[in-house]
Amino acid sequence: MRLYHEHPWDVTPKEAVAIQRDLAGLVRFEPLPGEIETVCGVDVSVRGDRVRAALVVLRLSDFEVVDQATWEGPTAFPYVPGLLSFREMPAVLPALDKLTVEPDVFVLDAHGVAHPRRFGLACHLGALLDKPAIGVAKTRLTGRYDEPGPTKGDQSPLTDKGEPIGAVVRTREKVKPVFVSVGHCASLQTAVDLTLRCATRYKLPMPTHLAHRLSKDGAL
Repeated sequence: MRLYHEHPWDVTPKEAVAIQRDLAGLVRFEPLPGEIETVCGVDVSVRGDRVRAALVVLRLSDFEVVDQATWEGPTAFPYVPGLLSFREMPAVLPALDKLTVEPDVFVLDAHGVAHPRRFGLACHLGALLDKPAIGVAKTRLTGRYDEPGPTKGDQSPLTDKGEPIGAVVRTREKVKPVFVSVGHCASLQTAVDLTLRCATRYKLPMPTHLAHRLSKDGAL
């Protein structure tokens, strides 16, 4: 899959922060495409000094799996909060090269602009590929919010220093909410809409639920 922007990965944490701040200006806020046929879930697991990236592409009309790929290798970047994309993207990119279907939208088990520098993993992937991407994370990285109502679809704003950076969304009744934010080429409303459409059986959207299973177990 073509990369529209490239940068070195063998960098120091200080250099990684500078790259994030530079690339954050590439993020575009616009509605997701009206006609979405395929959605790719992305999840990354790290075990010791090994990392495995998993991609699962679903057909949105019936949630059938149409493609999947994994890549596993050494972890080259240390664990630094806020810089996880430098630990995980080097595994995601070679996994992308194994796909035979080019997805319309990427949904990541990660943050987008709900990040201290407004450039989480969902932004990093979307900006490098110049493809629509959204982040649907299980936990908050930054920002403040009020607990949303208990019903599926209930939501509340996620803000940081008064700036809206995402939405806290209940995807299942009486289950802990997820944290949705724009990665690239998406609006927050269309990101929330797609998240709820894909959250058919589990807390996470089906594409990332399956990608998480593949990254952990090596099989769906």
